Amino acid sequence: MEQLLLTGAFLAILFFLLGSGVWVGMSLLGVALAGMTLFIPARPAGDAMVTTIWSAGSSWTLTALPLFIWMGEILFRSRLSEDMFKGLAPWMSRLPGRLLHVNVVGCAIFAAISGSSAATVATIGKMSLPELRSRGYPERMTIGTLAGAGTLGLLIPPSIILIVYGVTINESIAKLFIAGILPGIMLALGFMGYVMIWALLNKNKVPRDENQPSLGERLRLSANLVPVIALILTVLGSIYMGVFTATEAAVLGVFGALILAALQGSLSRKTFIDSLMGATRTSCMIALILAGSSFLSLSMGFTGLPRELAAWISSMELSPLTLILALTVFYIVLGCFLDGISAVVLTMAVVEPMVRQAGIDMLWFGIFLVVVVEMAQITPPIGFNLFVLQGMTKHSIAYVARAAIPFFCLMVGAVGLIIAFPEIATFLPERMAARP
Repeated sequence: MEQLLLTGAFLAILFFLLGSGVWVGMSLLGVALAGMTLFIPARPAGDAMVTTIWSAGSSWTLTALPLFIWMGEILFRSRLSEDMFKGLAPWMSRLPGRLLHVNVVGCAIFAAISGSSAATVATIGKMSLPELRSRGYPERMTIGTLAGAGTLGLLIPPSIILIVYGVTINESIAKLFIAGILPGIMLALGFMGYVMIWALLNKNKVPRDENQPSLGERLRLSANLVPVIALILTVLGSIYMGVFTATEAAVLGVFGALILAALQGSLSRKTFIDSLMGATRTSCMIALILAGSSFLSLSMGFTGLPRELAAWISSMELSPLTLILALTVFYIVLGCFLDGISAVVLTMAVVEPMVRQAGIDMLWFGIFLVVVVEMAQITPPIGFNLFVLQGMTKHSIAYVARAAIPFFCLMVGAVGLIIAFPEIATFLPERMAARP
C-alpha cells in the first residue's frame, strides 16, 4: 500500500507539472525534489540535486550528443536536400513507384547525418513535396512515405535518442549505433517494398516519366551524392572499425560537415552561427531532461519504488514476451503525448529494473524501444511527425493520419520481426565484439 501511494504521488505531481506547461526537464526535477522533501526528509534534497545534476552533465559519453546535433544542424542549412534529389531521382525513376522512393531513400540518408526525426521530415519534405506535387504524384502517398520514412531519423545512426538511452542505462553508444543499422535498413526496405506493391496495383496513379536519363547522365548526377555518402561512411565506418569512439567520430562528422557546407557555398557567418545556436538550444534541452531524469532516478531509488515495482512484476510471473508486449502498448500511448527522448528518460528509472529482472538484453531492448517510439511518432491521430507534416502540407491532421496508417502498420510488423528474431538487432554488435 505504501509503494502504491508513493507511485500515485509521483505521478500526480508529474502530470500536474506537465499539464501546467512546465518544461519536461523542470517537471522531472520538480517531481524528484518533491519526492526527496516529502518522503526522505533525512537526506538534504538540495545537496543531492546539485551532485546528481553535475554527475549527469559531466559524462564524457554525453559529449557526442551536441556534436552530432551540430553536424545535423550544419547540413540542415546546406544545399544537401537539393543535391540528394538530383542524385537520387534518376535511379529511383526506374522502380515501381518512381520518385516516391526518393522520400524513403532521402530520409534514410539524411537520418544517417541528422539523428532527428523532425529534422529529417522537414528537410526531405521541403525538397520533395514541391517536386512530387508538380509532377502529379498522389498527395496521400507522398505524405505517407514522408511520415513513415521520416521516423528513421530516430534509429539510423548516429541517433540522438540512442545516445540518450545509452547514457541513461550506461550502455556502449558505439554498440547501440551498430545495432541500429540492420533494423533501419529493414524498415527502409519495407517502406520501399510497400511503395512498389502499391504502384503495381495502381499503375494509373503513378505519373509516367518519358525522359529517362542515360546511364552516363545518371552517373554524372550521382556525383551529388558522393560527399554526403562519404561523410556517412567515414563517421560510421570509423566507429565500426574501432578507429574512433562515438565522441571522436562526432568531431570528425562536424569537421566534415563544415567542409561539405563550405564546398557547396552554403557556409556563411550567419549559417555557422545559426547552426551553432540551434545545436546549443537542442543540446541544452536534452541535457536538462537528462538531469531531471537522473535526479528522479535517485529520488525513486531512495524510496525503493523501482525495486518494489520490479519485484511486483516478477511476482506476477510474466513471461518476457508478455512484458515486451505490455511495454509496446505503453510506449505507443506515451509517445503520442511526449517526444521520443522525453518518453525514454521519463520511464527508464522504473522500466530498466523490470527489463533486467526479466533477463532481456538491454542492447536489444534499446533498439526495440526506439522502433516503438518511432511508431508513436506517426500514431494516428496525434503522432508528433503528423503535426510537422500538417504544418508543411496545410492538410488536416485527419488526412495526414490516414496517409500514415499503412506505414504505421509496417512498423508494427517490424517490431514483430525484431521480437521474433532478436538477431536483427544483436548480430552486428556481437560480430564487432568478437572481432580481434
